Amino acid sequence: MLPEELAGIHFLSQGQESPTTHFLPHETPCFPSAINRIMTVNDYFIPPTCPNSYNSSSCFGGSSSTSDEADEQQTRIVDERKQRRMISNRESARRSRMRKQRHLDELWSQVLRLRTDNHSLLDKLNHVTDCHDRALEEIDRLKQEASALRQMLTDLPIGSPYNNSPSSDQSIIPTSVDLLL
Repeated sequence: MLPEELAGIHFLSQGQESPTTHFLPHETPCFPSAINRIMTVNDYFIPPTCPNSYNSSSCFGGSSSTSDEADEQQTRIVDERKQRRMISNRESARRSRMRKQRHLDELWSQVLRLRTDNHSLLDKLNHVTDCHDRALEEIDRLKQEASALRQMLTDLPIGSPYNNSPSSDQSIIPTSVDLLL
């Protein structure tokens, strides 16, 4: 033993009682000779006391230190779970942000495609509208021309040299008028 270790061991002086005197007769083991041998060796040994301890078993590494280790182990397990959950939550949030970004990119490309389609449809609509306006103008022009031709037909003199054959006169005028209507 080292001298430092000896400082922690307390010995009974010869005038003090032996620890065996504190045993009651019904508490003594079945083998008194074995106890006597142990007690003779340890007659003068008193175990060191733990200052500020409520439980004497904690001085000897009993259930309190085991409980402390279990508490520390439990705390470590809880901390590891928290750490894993925090990492898992961060990864989940990152994946969620990536999904949202992908969705946003898809929506933006859809907006661009729809804008392009919209411009194309507007161009086609403008072209069709222009064609429609031109067709309406053409219809008006043709109506005016038909009206002018009708007027010319009605203004033709009946006694003209072209009216010598009555059958031809009847067939030309009504047919021309019918075509213009």
